[in-house]
Amino acid sequence: MRKNALLAAAVAAAFAAPLAEARITKIEIDQARSQSPTFGGYSWPGVGQYEKVVGIAYGEVNPHDRQNRVIVDIEFAPRNARGNVEYAFNFYILKPIDLKKGAHRVMYEPPNRGGKTWTGLARVSGGGNDPGSIVDPAVLANAFFMPRGYTIVWSGWEQNLGPLDGLTGTGQFPVAKNRDGSTITGPSYEYIVTGGASSGLAYPAATLDKTKAQLTHRVHLDDVPQVIPESGWNYNADGTAISLASGNFVSNDIYEFSYIAKDPTVNGLGFAAVRDWNAWLRYAKRDDYGNPNPMAGDIKRIYTEVVSQPGRLLNDFRHLGFNEAENGKKVFDGHVQWIAAGNGLNMNYRFSQTGRTERNRQNHLYIEGRFPFAAVKSFDPITRDVDSRYARCEKTHTCPLAMEIYSSNEYWVKSASLLHTDPTGRYDLPDSPYTRNYLMSSMQHGTGNPANRGACQQFQNPLSSNATQRALWIALDEWASEKRKPPHSRVPKLKDRTLVPPLPQAGTGFPSIPGVTYTGLKTTRYHFNYGLHFYDTGIATINPPVIVPIPGATLPSSPVTTYQDNPANGPIYPSFIPKTDSDGNEIAGVRLPDLRVPLATYTGWALRSGVWANDGCEAAGQFIPFPRTAADAAAAGDPRKSVAERYPDFADYHGKVRDALNDLVEERLLLCEDAGTEETRLLQAGVARGVPGAPAVLPAVEVLPACQPKKPHGHHDDDDDDDDDD
Repeated sequence: MRKNALLAAAVAAAFAAPLAEARITKIEIDQARSQSPTFGGYSWPGVGQYEKVVGIAYGEVNPHDRQNRVIVDIEFAPRNARGNVEYAFNFYILKPIDLKKGAHRVMYEPPNRGGKTWTGLARVSGGGNDPGSIVDPAVLANAFFMPRGYTIVWSGWEQNLGPLDGLTGTGQFPVAKNRDGSTITGPSYEYIVTGGASSGLAYPAATLDKTKAQLTHRVHLDDVPQVIPESGWNYNADGTAISLASGNFVSNDIYEFSYIAKDPTVNGLGFAAVRDWNAWLRYAKRDDYGNPNPMAGDIKRIYTEVVSQPGRLLNDFRHLGFNEAENGKKVFDGHVQWIAAGNGLNMNYRFSQTGRTERNRQNHLYIEGRFPFAAVKSFDPITRDVDSRYARCEKTHTCPLAMEIYSSNEYWVKSASLLHTDPTGRYDLPDSPYTRNYLMSSMQHGTGNPANRGACQQFQNPLSSNATQRALWIALDEWASEKRKPPHSRVPKLKDRTLVPPLPQAGTGFPSIPGVTYTGLKTTRYHFNYGLHFYDTGIATINPPVIVPIPGATLPSSPVTTYQDNPANGPIYPSFIPKTDSDGNEIAGVRLPDLRVPLATYTGWALRSGVWANDGCEAAGQFIPFPRTAADAAAAGDPRKSVAERYPDFADYHGKVRDALNDLVEERLLLCEDAGTEETRLLQAGVARGVPGAPAVLPAVEVLPACQPKKPHGHHDDDDDDDDDD
């Protein structure tokens, strides 16, 4: 009897064991939104037609598992009958109808604030959050992923951005409660820059007693915050928003609101949602209810594509060990990280706000830039820790490869130099065997409109790195699939003095251009004090941290106390910016053809205009055209050579453009399929900027020498990088 009882218990345990795993338990396909074929029935040669699969997925995690215990407040989340914590999210899949004709590879994009941001890399336009609705044959024929047979996947990971049955990527995660079921409360903080009548709060107020909260207002970041009296603002009825008694908030002014909030959501479950969904697509056959996995048995590789915010999600994802699936295998093979640099996300904390991102004048005091910053181990002199973003995955042999691609703006507003320098600011770090770092020289955070200043003093920076990112995507796939080493990292360095402090201006190389203000404004990376044990628990008892942004106060090291570079605000991680040439264009990094054959100065930083003048202009950079002639330069007092002095005639300019593009192809930083479009764009720019002797009709674009068919030969890897591959 005893033996039978033990056998029965063992059998029961064997069947019960999977219920404790982190996994997708159920998918629901939205038949009304799914479509086969999609893209208007367009068919790609060799691949065929695509179909669209849209729906909702449900998952659960074991809060006691070592892979999930790192999620802040997971122990306070409600549990189901199996003792697990449940969550849900929506998903959107574009896949070849005949998977056998596909690439057996997935491009996965975690949405940016719910939106799909793939179009630049994917070489498509339109579609919004329903890209299957693109039907223009010319657009589809020119696409990057579909002709190659990629399956393309999005899924929600961010809390409550819209209804689960919508097309906006969103997740639903539970509210944490005290063990006795009572409400959790704590300090929360809102950085408000709006011109609206009210401002919503990320979490409802625990009390409507206004003496327990404070609202301040200032115009410039370094102004003394002025406390708005309790009579000057109001909560709405349920404590989910505030408004001013006097009318609308002043657009672009800074308001800060600190209060006691309630009902924190367990936002760190977003990491599990990304992990479990991609692992399920890759390794599972069906869900717990027998619903088949639409990708079952097909996936050999999963690579990610991101723009900005979700790249910071994946920085923390890697650091916290989430690239290890429940079965111990890799989730992602590689990442193409665009404009995330070394920053994390305000997510795995109590009362976190995932939509925040710090810049020169925006969303300060939210924790996103914390050690470790780099993919290799370094020593933190502030916390005395030794760590890297890859330390956990190295132990479990689940590290993804990564192309860390970012703009100059990240150096000025997000301390990107910490991705490849040690936290003391004394030396350069080596490459990780799993990653390469690429600065897109002189770029802003994305691509701007060169005819629009917005809130800035100069026109926006129009540089685009989409073509280079496509080349690096191919290099990543070759690295993962064929172990062919990718192009060398391209970043400024301390050792060759291409990475420098922003002041004095003379040391940066940036010229004194008439009408262009240079202040050296750079966001400081502080180690803030959020209260005792915050960096261990993720639970703040001080929020926001105390800072000293008061002009006129004195310190031993500085006659003026400001928001930036003020040791009174906390210990500082030193950071640096890329040095420029005499034109003001950055020397190191991936120099796009616009910098190799320049017609203007491009910067990754910008300053505001109007009453906010000389405060940072956030993500924007600057486009400052060269004078057209030597006479124009002399009249303006502009030290930069004119266009006419650089290029004596259009043929000379055209030849230099072709040389630059050919070099980029040979460096594996430009695909031949993009070279013709780039050449046409640059020739049009030469006409617009006054290159002498421009023809009435642009010359025909010819195949570059590097793109000419080559005689067959044996495999040869001409990259002499001696890093080990994994």
